Order: sequence, then C-alpha cells, then structure tokens
Amino acid sequence: MDDGPWELKVIPDHFWIPTSVLESLENGTPSITKPGTAKSLRSQYHLWTQRTLRAVSMLKLFTFRGLPWFPSTGGQEKVELTAAEVESLRSELADIEERAAQLRAQLENVDEILRSACLSGYLYIRTRWTALPGEPPPIDDSDVDDWLPRFVVLHGECLYFYLLCTDLSPQDSTLLSDIVEVEQLPSFKREDDEMRYAFYILTRHGLRYECSSSSKIQVDSWLSALHSDCKLESDKSTPNGSIEL
Repeated sequence: MDDGPWELKVIPDHFWIPTSVLESLENGTPSITKPGTAKSLRSQYHLWTQRTLRAVSMLKLFTFRGLPWFPSTGGQEKVELTAAEVESLRSELADIEERAAQLRAQLENVDEILRSACLSGYLYIRTRWTALPGEPPPIDDSDVDDWLPRFVVLHGECLYFYLLCTDLSPQDSTLLSDIVEVEQLPSFKREDDEMRYAFYILTRHGLRYECSSSSKIQVDSWLSALHSDCKLESDKSTPNGSIEL
C-alpha cells in the first residue's frame, strides 16, 4: 500500500498467505489432516497478524519523518534524498552543533563562577536613583512590586548582575570602590504572604540597588561579604532586624 510520502511502502508478496489456509479458516475446516486443525490454523493466523502489525509499528517508529523509503532489489530498504533535502539536513546538523557549543560554553562559565566567585546567588533586585542636590525628592513607590530575579556575583573588585546564571555576560555591574553604603532594609511581606528580607547597595553615582530574598541567612551573608570587601561599617540595627531611619 502507498498512502503518501509519509507512509511505508509494503510489498504485498512479503506477507502472502496460502489460499488454502484462508479458505480453511473461512469454512471452519482444516486443509490438512496432520496436526494442523482449524483451531491451530486460527491461532497461527492471529499470531502472524500480531507479529505483522508489531513489525509495521516498529518500522514506523524508526522511520525518519520526511524521508522517502523505497524497496531495493536486494530486499532491503533504502532512502532517496534530493539535493534540497540533503542541504536541509546539513543545516539542521550545523544548528545542533552550534547549540551544543553554546551550552558547553554556558556550563563552563557557570562552573568558573562557582569556583572563583566570593559569593553568588539569585536575589530579587530593583533599582532606584537618589535625588541630586536641588532636585525634588523622589515619589514614594515602595508599594510598587517591580522586584525582578537576578543572578548576583561578587567576584574580585566588581559586583555583577546577570539575568540568568547561564548568561555569558552580565546585564549590569558596579565596582566595589564605587559602593558607599550597604545597609539592611525593613523586611516586608508579599501578596502571597511570603516574608522577604532586604538590603540596599548605594553607589557614589546615586544608583541604589535594592535586594531582597526569602532567606534571612542569604541576606546576612551578602551584608557580611559586602561590608568586608567594600570596607564599610554597618549602621546600628533594631532588635527586629529593621534599620532605624
């Protein structure tokens, strides 16, 4: 049968059953008197049908979609491809190799970060600018939920902000020498009642990074590492962990 380019082409002679066997099955009588009875012929016929369907299913499973299969003179199947199909396969293989190289580079980058960074991890970040002298105070937008997850890396003399830990280049960065304040912020609850612990990083340019996490241990680790590397002193905190304003 040949239902189209996506189906297998089956040679009917390969699945031929003797006419006498079929007639005996239809009449309900055996075609021979030796051990072959109608019951045994029926069981053999059903067994042959199951094996044939299983073989066809397996062939369809291992057939490449879009590749036309044709029977060869040696009784084996062969594939005939046009020049356009060959070029398409080559292009797909090139894309796969390029993707594999990119994933390998990302994996090596993550491994290097984890090995050499002083501290790294995901934090929720939002940025604010402090008012310059003579400018009106900024609008109070503390209720705006614009926290975005970022992968933060403290490495060497710089603080890096990645969109994802697998990114090869950071989305933003700042020198530790430009950081003038690192202090704790009051904890707060989100709409889903999740408690967030927060702190801020202020640069000499007026850029303020507000960072938060659901883990107080993680926030304390960042505060300790930044105070140490930036050589800053922490302000006195209240007993509940909120800073005095």
